Order: sequence, then structure tokens, then C-alpha cells
Amino acid sequence: MTLTFDRSVYQALLAEVAPQAIETEAEYERLLKVVEQLIFAKNRTPEELALLDLLVTLIEVYETKNYPFEKSTPSEMLQYVMETSGTRQADLVGIIGSSGVVSEVVNGKRSISKAQAKALGEYFKVSPNLFI
Repeated sequence: MTLTFDRSVYQALLAEVAPQAIETEAEYERLLKVVEQLIFAKNRTPEELALLDLLVTLIEVYETKNYPFEKSTPSEMLQYVMETSGTRQADLVGIIGSSGVVSEVVNGKRSISKAQAKALGEYFKVSPNLFI
């Protein structure tokens, strides 16, 4: 069953939320609350999904401008995922290579290949893009 997009329902949602380019912390916080409500809503409608997409885009623009951060390196991401999952280097031997290769990858002395990123993604059940 395909749900159709109802423009008038979407317009009513837009009128209720009144999204616009975020200029203040207060507006940012307000839209974050709306996004949170939409994310946890059960059985979202196509119109709610469209609003959610719009709000996330506005929030990303604001955050990029106001909260820039340095992108983590692939080895830093691997170290973080290992730490939070309780994984040791020895656990990755055979998954991405020998113990020497694992040590070099984890310590950032060797870059992570696409094949290793895929294997890590499958092992940790995350996107391989985290490690590229």
C-alpha cells in the first residue's frame, strides 16, 4: 500500500511549525524538539517525513555554521567503536589482517582499505563509511 502525499496536510504542518532558516539558539532548540517528536512518532505520514527532512536540513545548516568540528580520522573512529563495544585489537585479528596489521590500522600508521572498512562495518554492524 503506497501512501500518497497530501499537499494540504503538508501545508498545515508547515503553518503549524513555521520552519525558517535558523538564526538563534532558541529557534534551534525549538526545531530540535519538533524533530525529536517526529522521530519518535509511530506511523509517520509522508507529510511528516517531508517536514522531518526539511527540519533536519535546516538544523544541519545551523550546526555546520555554529558548531563546526573536525572530522575524526578513520583510525580514531575505529578506536572509538572498539572502546564503546569493548573490542580488543586481538578480536580484530583475522577480520582485517594479522596482529601487526591490526595494530598499525588501529594506531593510524596504516590506512584502512575499502575491504577492511567493509569487514569492520559488518563486524561492528555500522556503516563501512565510518572507517573511510
